[in-house]
Amino acid sequence: MSESDLDDQQLLRYSRQIMLPQVDITGQQRLLDARVLILGAGGLGCPLALYLASSGVGHITIVDDDVVELSNLQRQILYTEADIGRLKAEVVRERLALLNPEVTVQAICQRPNLHDLSSLVADADLVLDGTDNFASRYQHNRICIALKTPLLSAAVIRFEGQLIYFNPTLEGPCYACLYPSASDTNENCSENGVLAPVAGVMAMMMATETLKQLLKLGDNSIGRLHLFDALAMEWRTVKVKADPECKHCAQCQN
Repeated sequence: MSESDLDDQQLLRYSRQIMLPQVDITGQQRLLDARVLILGAGGLGCPLALYLASSGVGHITIVDDDVVELSNLQRQILYTEADIGRLKAEVVRERLALLNPEVTVQAICQRPNLHDLSSLVADADLVLDGTDNFASRYQHNRICIALKTPLLSAAVIRFEGQLIYFNPTLEGPCYACLYPSASDTNENCSENGVLAPVAGVMAMMMATETLKQLLKLGDNSIGRLHLFDALAMEWRTVKVKADPECKHCAQCQN
């Protein structure tokens, strides 16, 4: 990879990343060529999309069929009062175009059927799940397993957040190994609340892990559940093992 692969504007725009020896021009070009699928344009998806676009992730697809509401503005930082009633994914597309017009952003403003969602997952290098219900997360997990697409999942509630990375092509657990039953964890922000910056913290961690995975940097993160407690200002990491009884993950399908 030579400097001619990036023009002068790109070299200037991404200069603070390019000067990192772990990134360099080769890594920046890898980001520009990458394709990510963001599921959910809420408290996690908004900051996540901003950082990925600003970092030069070249192809971003954002899926959300919801519209902006007043209660979203407390933590979903891409939206303003003028956006109330508008489709979230379309607003995200517009904001990212203003931030970095080099990035190709596709907005999916309706809930895709199984076939269409599978096509979107198949086209992605990495799926980023920031949805807030377990039915959707289980579905995304199953599709990623079937198509062997890596999945990064995060969640926030009250003063707490969590983040975990799965890769069906390698040994490790899946989302259903972590949560075999949604009935044990049927909570969301609309019913339990969330402190706004906690969503931002987890979105930044999600963006950092995304860039690491796209650049193939750092330690193996597969199956490491990162837990954030904002009240104690503490992080814990728990190793999650594949469940031999799991009916979803790749190990049990072989």
